[in-house]
Amino acid sequence: MAVEIRLSYEGGLRCAAVHGPSGARLHTDAPVDNHGRGEAFSPTDLVTAALGACMLTIMGIVAERHGIDVRGVTVRLEKHMLADPDRRIGRLPAVITVPGRVSEEHKKLLERAALTCPVHKSLDPRIERPVQFVWAGETAAAAHA
Repeated sequence: MAVEIRLSYEGGLRCAAVHGPSGARLHTDAPVDNHGRGEAFSPTDLVTAALGACMLTIMGIVAERHGIDVRGVTVRLEKHMLADPDRRIGRLPAVITVPGRVSEEHKKLLERAALTCPVHKSLDPRIERPVQFVWAGETAAAAHA
């Protein structure tokens, strides 16, 4: 199923986007380090947010299917830009924190869900995207590339 998103340039390096199915609107602004005012998400910020939302959504789908409570799960991402020679996203490290107790079997299911979300699979392979999972009662877990 195709989803239509309409955008218009508003001037001042700002754009407005409308989600066809729902009519929801959002605005973008160029970042301060690229001639903008940084008053809204930049387009590359939206890529970063899309990755996090996608990982959490797919984890949620898997959790519902297996009766796992994932309320309160969070993801923190950082966007690192490169100029090599073109300006692009170079690195998107993520930390996913799961506050509730989860069995080892369910941890594997949730990790696989996050790492196989459609946005993660659609990103340019040159973008480094390590993911660290922090489970309840643990301070850190191994990172996944």
